[in-house]
Amino acid sequence: MTSKIKIVNIEEGMPTAHQAHARLTGELQLARSAGVSVVKLIHGYGSSGVGGDLRIALQASLRQMAVRGEIRECIFGENWRRGDDSAWALVKRFPELKHDSDFDRRNKGITLVVL
Repeated sequence: MTSKIKIVNIEEGMPTAHQAHARLTGELQLARSAGVSVVKLIHGYGSSGVGGDLRIALQASLRQMAVRGEIRECIFGENWRRGDDSAWALVKRFPELKHDSDFDRRNKGITLVVL
């Protein structure tokens, strides 16, 4: 049985925004093929001077993917909390996410992608 949740560290190796976007696209395709429902992306938030660029570029790409229907939705780390309707609805669908180490921490270095 495959896990319905996958963690992908996009910032590993300090990629450029272009490299990170290519990796994001590939990882989402692999996850979809494997029957994964939620991908937790670790992209950093800018403390190194590089993560901020990745975060901005990847979040813009994810917004466009959502508009085009390529992903169902994305929940940015700062919204990954009980008080956010989309986040709470996702936790209700996948109760194991309630135990995610970043839940309710407003971590700008992550984004959850719902496939």
